[in-house]
Amino acid sequence: MSVRDKLAELGLELPKVAAPVAAYVPAVRTGDYVYTSGQLPFRDGELLRTGYVGGDVSPEDAKELAAVCALNALAAVDSIVGVDNIVRIVKVVGFVASAQGFTGQPGVINGASELLGKVLGEAGVHARSAVGVAELPLGTPVELEIVAEVR
Repeated sequence: MSVRDKLAELGLELPKVAAPVAAYVPAVRTGDYVYTSGQLPFRDGELLRTGYVGGDVSPEDAKELAAVCALNALAAVDSIVGVDNIVRIVKVVGFVASAQGFTGQPGVINGASELLGKVLGEAGVHARSAVGVAELPLGTPVELEIVAEVR
């Protein structure tokens, strides 16, 4: 089954690639890899949420935002090579704007990891980092970048 078919089966579709908010591009290919820039939880051009996880944003809501970021990252890869040319997701790096004392970053970034697994199966299993930070661009609670091996 193609990745596009799997997305449709899950009731998902790739969004338009979010326009950069500074001087960068959404994704770059070098050799057999596509590296995405940090993807925020944008939907239809709107940032879905601002705030701090473990404060005014619940870990459960942040986990859903991380899944949106992962879908946006797949769209960025798609814009370079086509999502059906993904061989494997190699690495995911997730950043979580964390309230004082919040240490549940891995659970938040599971939203992205779980989505990638549902969409890509074994090819979605990846190495990962989940990092708590004081601030993220535009006040977003979650930011995600991926490295994909491609054909």
